[in-house]
Amino acid sequence: MKSDRVKKGLERMPNRALLYGTGISSSVMNKPFIGIASSFTDLIPGHVGMRRLERFTERGVAAGGGVPFIFGIPGICDGIAMGHTGMKYSLPSRELIADMIESICTAHQLDGLLCLTNCDKITPGMLMAIARLNIPSIVVTAGPMISGNYAGKRLSLVRDTFEAVGGFKNGKISKDEFEAVELCACPSQGSCQGLYTANSMSCLTETLGMSLPGCGTALAGSAKKDRISYESGVKIVNIVRRNILPRTIMTEKAFENAIKMDMALGGSTNTVLHLMAIAKEAGVKLELELFDKISRKTPHITNLRPGGDYFMEDLEYAGGIPAVMKRMRQVLNNVQTLSDKSISQIAAEANIFNEDVIRALNKPYHDEGGIFILKGNIAPDGAVVKQSAISRKNFRFKGTARVFDSEEIAMSAILDKKIKKGGCVVIRYEGPRGGPGMREMLGPTSAIAGMGLGEDVALITDGRFSGGTRGISVGHISPEAAVGGPISVIKEGDEVVIDLDKRLIEVKLSQTEIKQRLSSWTRPEPKIKEGYLARYANMVSSASQGAVLD
Repeated sequence: MKSDRVKKGLERMPNRALLYGTGISSSVMNKPFIGIASSFTDLIPGHVGMRRLERFTERGVAAGGGVPFIFGIPGICDGIAMGHTGMKYSLPSRELIADMIESICTAHQLDGLLCLTNCDKITPGMLMAIARLNIPSIVVTAGPMISGNYAGKRLSLVRDTFEAVGGFKNGKISKDEFEAVELCACPSQGSCQGLYTANSMSCLTETLGMSLPGCGTALAGSAKKDRISYESGVKIVNIVRRNILPRTIMTEKAFENAIKMDMALGGSTNTVLHLMAIAKEAGVKLELELFDKISRKTPHITNLRPGGDYFMEDLEYAGGIPAVMKRMRQVLNNVQTLSDKSISQIAAEANIFNEDVIRALNKPYHDEGGIFILKGNIAPDGAVVKQSAISRKNFRFKGTARVFDSEEIAMSAILDKKIKKGGCVVIRYEGPRGGPGMREMLGPTSAIAGMGLGEDVALITDGRFSGGTRGISVGHISPEAAVGGPISVIKEGDEVVIDLDKRLIEVKLSQTEIKQRLSSWTRPEPKIKEGYLARYANMVSSASQGAVLD
């Protein structure tokens, strides 16, 4: 066992003495040492229930014949960090999480790893570490929050709070309703109730085969989630003894399955960044174009919020990810999972309990997948759009550029009613380097929707979007403005065209005009000059490559 390096031999007597100082007995020294990387925190609704899950994973590890060691990994709540400087740290925290898990597991020579996670950047950060370390590992995601309820109406965080800001500002909802929704939208522990980034990644983790069947949608606080946590604890010891390594599970075909599932579900655009980053750590090369290639062939068969009206609880009650696999059995690669069952076996054993929540492939909500990759003279290296959250009539949009060099300035203009129908809000210098940190633009997109302009105004950015964004929103524009990408030279009044069918995003300028403008462009001073974000800005790659550290 790997842990023998710290617990076997005469020269390791001081090491053993310190281990005994933790309270363990000499009788367990020959058992596998299992790290439980817990991202419990009082700061994140999706993580506040993890103390209970820690108990069940510990019980499972012990029952399986291992020795559990819990260690802490911090997390950031994107919703709480949204709209201010804090959001600059969200995506960069993914790299810190991966580095910390690598450091703890290697320093202590752990035999296996169970990652207890849930929210946006924590899950991909943990998967990156798992792929990098390539030691036996399993993931438990803590589960979605149940829907809120006010006056008989089901509520979710994004549509009913972020969009309420614009609605209240525009006089569409009363102060009493505004305050009531604020208290009722998030009624419990769990990740936000729709197919936003946290739940998208939970579903894709299960599809990759790195968590047990049913884990991705099992509700937070449920006995089912407790049982999955226990069974995962038992399973990780078994995985260690059989030396099943993550890279034998997270293969190229498994990543293709994850992309197919993402397209069928209509997941968050952030999954593009995260799957590329995880694949890189696993030694699998994912090109941005692959997402669009798969999207063209994969129908969108669920309709969850933000684009639709169903909630994660509806997907869970309809049969969860195994039921979606059943629908997609013929198009998914039949690879092995950590559960000892192949994708085809899981699909064959699943039941579909709601024919509308999980539609047949020949009766989809959209003929193509939830995410499109666009290119054009604004984004020669690519851009990402969640087409499943855009009405069909807006698949072609032509608008006049309204240009802002930060999210805050754009948000003020939106709430001050300075954005009119036919406008295309351009938010730049918010990319991985320019932000730095590639902030989510949920505030501006939600405000546009709340102001009643969701069908008439587009927003494009070199930043990114929350999984909760809906409307004509194009993100991840690459190259970003901070490195002299064409988005840096768009001017007020330029005409912008977005054509989803053609996968096109362009400004109506000649290449000669764009080159002339770029020739006079000067790189702006960095927004942050010290600390982690300054180092991150100097090392991070383009969004088109997953925004990983080079």
